[in-house]
Amino acid sequence: MLPKEIFKKIRRIEIRTKRLVNDLFSGEYHSTFKGQGMEFEEVRQYEPGDDIRLIDWNVTARTGYPHVKKFREERELSVVLLVDASSSGKFGTRERFKSETAAELCALLAFSAIKNNDKVGLIVFTDRIEKFVPPQKGRAHVLRIIREILYFEPEGIGTDVSLALEYFTRVIKRRSVVFLVSDFLSEGFHKPLQIANRKHDIIAMKITDPRETEFSDVGLIELEDAETGEIVVIDSGSRAFRREFSARAEEDNQNLWRNFRLINVDYINIQTDRPYIVPLIQFFRMREKRR
Repeated sequence: MLPKEIFKKIRRIEIRTKRLVNDLFSGEYHSTFKGQGMEFEEVRQYEPGDDIRLIDWNVTARTGYPHVKKFREERELSVVLLVDASSSGKFGTRERFKSETAAELCALLAFSAIKNNDKVGLIVFTDRIEKFVPPQKGRAHVLRIIREILYFEPEGIGTDVSLALEYFTRVIKRRSVVFLVSDFLSEGFHKPLQIANRKHDIIAMKITDPRETEFSDVGLIELEDAETGEIVVIDSGSRAFRREFSARAEEDNQNLWRNFRLINVDYINIQTDRPYIVPLIQFFRMREKRR
């Protein structure tokens, strides 16, 4: 039985994200992610304007009247949320932690999927595989996924994106749309990502907080790395330090973007202090134009 405050939080996320799905998002999702192909539906009599390549010659010969085959889109997809639950997600200096932003994002994507009759699955990872929820349909299943993302207590604290991708390619055999949600504080994952992307449609979603790219002048402060436990003292009053910190963060972000582009993986940068729906819709519209 869920504690009342946890249930209320999950319910708030459901209400908020389902409103976005209904008002803004489901059409973008549906038009961007197509089904696995076309499925035969029926044969009907030819009408002016029909594509002559679809004429069913056997039925036409048998009836004496031209008939065409009618197809419908095989809509059902499998959507997999590959979510980083490492300790760095428990960081946030504005409206919410990175992990809370990730949970809302995943809720939005999951509700969009089930509205389109698609299946949704979840893999939670840190420096190990923490949780696997096979793809299924339905509201109850989506609520379970939100609960796992928000309140699952991982054993690991670090980030190993390579391990997560290798596990994913072993357990998910059917071609899927994959949202890889992480802050990408990990190295050496580009080869496994390239391999996974050959079969699946992978979208990388980086969650960042403003304080990961810029510092305010608050004097001498102690910082602890959430994943390694290392403690450092920095002088945030130094303009040179703040400039170098911002420049290094921008360089890291550009390198990450270039590496994704080299292996044809789409990339969305989500910031905790800004509405996430804006970059999502921009991304989906860009994908639709590219088709």
